[in-house]
Amino acid sequence: MANWEGVSEFVGVAETQSFTAAAKKLDTSVAQVSRRISSLEERLAVKLFNRTTRRVSLTEAGQLYYQQCKQLVEGLELAELAVTQMQSTPKGLLKVTAPVTFGEQQLAPLLHQFLERYPQVDLDLMLTNQKLDLIEMGVDVAIRLGRLQDSSLIAKRLSSRQLFVCASPSYLEQYGEPHTLSELSHHQCLVGSVDYWRFRDSKSEKSLRVSGRIHCNSGYAVLDAAIRGLGLVQLPDYYVQPALESGELVEVLSNYRDEREGIWALYPQNRNLSPKVRLLIDYLAEQLS
Repeated sequence: MANWEGVSEFVGVAETQSFTAAAKKLDTSVAQVSRRISSLEERLAVKLFNRTTRRVSLTEAGQLYYQQCKQLVEGLELAELAVTQMQSTPKGLLKVTAPVTFGEQQLAPLLHQFLERYPQVDLDLMLTNQKLDLIEMGVDVAIRLGRLQDSSLIAKRLSSRQLFVCASPSYLEQYGEPHTLSELSHHQCLVGSVDYWRFRDSKSEKSLRVSGRIHCNSGYAVLDAAIRGLGLVQLPDYYVQPALESGELVEVLSNYRDEREGIWALYPQNRNLSPKVRLLIDYLAEQLS
């Protein structure tokens, strides 16, 4: 088992970016972690970490080695838990990425509840609207919204969302309510991150380009503009539901409402799901549904 020596310590430091934190996580001494990693680097004849007084980071070789070793450590964890029937007590680092607004409003509270339930799990949550390379970044799970592009990733549907076209009562009183899609060209449409809206007409999907005085890539910004009576807006349910319930917004064009679209958990197909990842995906599916 000589080739295995130092691998757990290496993965621990790579994930925590700290020898001290890795030693605490592995319930050993900092000296032992340092000694094992030095021995590993000597055996591999390569430098795995860049070390300064302030931080520890992976070298290019270290990043490549980490991607392979992480799967080994997770595989060992999975095997041990399977044998000892301890799937209910997962442990280790979970790296998750999600879109910013959905992550802040919907996902983060659920992840925090998950950590409360499983105190041996650590979380690295990256909120970004960019599509990250899961394998390169070492991400366990990516949450994606809407329609998925073809990829090599495995996708599990967690829930769904509904798009609504809404306006304030004051706007409708002043400009009238549109009843057909063609009437949208005569209205102020608050444009978000894309300049087209999606509808369904006679069981066929339609994408309609819209325009107006306001363009903004923030859903909450165009929501605020709609509530203030500055135009029509199309947004997912988790943005507009409170305003619809309070009467600040009114749904229009409900006959053209598009079908519900998916909320997905994605993970690399070449990565065996560790107990913590499997439990997280199942937990999110249960809570979001």
